[in-house]
Amino acid sequence: MTIARFTHVSEAQYAAAMGENRDCLAVTEIPLPKRATKGSAGYDFIAPAETVIPAGGEALIPTGIRAEMEPGWVLMLFPRSSLGFRTGVRLSNTTGIIDGDYAFAANEGHIMVKLRNPSAREVVIRRGERFCQGVFVPFGTAEEPETTEERTGGFGSTGA
Repeated sequence: MTIARFTHVSEAQYAAAMGENRDCLAVTEIPLPKRATKGSAGYDFIAPAETVIPAGGEALIPTGIRAEMEPGWVLMLFPRSSLGFRTGVRLSNTTGIIDGDYAFAANEGHIMVKLRNPSAREVVIRRGERFCQGVFVPFGTAEEPETTEERTGGFGSTGA
């Protein structure tokens, strides 16, 4: 069952997110996330530029990717198992939640992953390295009045 598709964000959005870092893949060169095997649940995201995460520090990795999905689905992001086991690096918010309406946010739904390094040694994520995986999960809603609010922004746009 196909419930989503990955696409690239615009070159302008990607350039804005990358800032001064020009030693990165062009947005059109970034492979769309894919599963490593037919039994894999996770879609691997690659780092478009080398990223150094200092000891005890954090780093934000713009992926250049957005996800459009059918209603009733969410994309959950996790560090790749090998990265966590090898280095202890994890997502700063533990699990990233990409809502279905995020693809239409002002930032084009640009998926950005913030990693935290709790170790005493810096960690380097190399350009082109698979560092994160996304898993599509169906979700339900509770009995409540219908929500009519529409997303206008990206991360944190619905409140602190």
